[in-house]
Amino acid sequence: MTPAEIAPKDRLIVALDLPSVDAAEAMVNRLGDSVTFYKIGYRLAYAGGLPLVGKLADQGKKVFLDLKLHDIGNTVAQGVDSITRLGATFLTVHAYPQTMKGAVEGRGSSNLKILAVTVLTSYNEDDLHAAGFRLGVSELVEARAQQAQVLGIDGLVSSPEEVGALRKIVGHQMSLVTPGIRPAGAASGDQKRIMTPGRAIAAGADYLVVGRPVVEATDSRAIAEAIQAEIAQALG
Repeated sequence: MTPAEIAPKDRLIVALDLPSVDAAEAMVNRLGDSVTFYKIGYRLAYAGGLPLVGKLADQGKKVFLDLKLHDIGNTVAQGVDSITRLGATFLTVHAYPQTMKGAVEGRGSSNLKILAVTVLTSYNEDDLHAAGFRLGVSELVEARAQQAQVLGIDGLVSSPEEVGALRKIVGHQMSLVTPGIRPAGAASGDQKRIMTPGRAIAAGADYLVVGRPVVEATDSRAIAEAIQAEIAQALG
């Protein structure tokens, strides 16, 4: 699917960062047919949420399994091979060359798309330096994007601040998925590199991941639909 073929409604990925499967299923029911794509991350996956991947897929939903795998290549390959049977659309791994290579191998001929996480959106220059990296955020994101493209990764996860530069590097051959999305007026929380939905789409993002602004809202469906409307407006 080319970026132009992605419907505005399908570009919003709601993060089910909730403490239990019951809470996640209640949120899915509240959102109804307004949301087609969900993210399951650490919190829900380790609270018994992995079977929910198949359940959502059976309901016609897409699932972004955000596990950020990182290990020796063979271990990653074996793990990804197992994940291909769950029914997820996207799976994240950290953008280290051996990890990405193992993930591509493990994916095989399945329909699972591998996304490489460039630099976490909670990181800034000081955080990278404290972790021992000599490159700054932008330089590291771009270097990892180039490696991911060579290794056959399907898409990249980065903050919206780097999307424009990444699009120039990878063209439209890779999907760009951006967390750190906050509607105007929403609290930034623990994110340090954020942007509004409309600006992120205008910058070149294909998919936007939004969690707390939707799941913590009094009217989650209204917030999701407002974000989708802003996406559609940005697409023109």
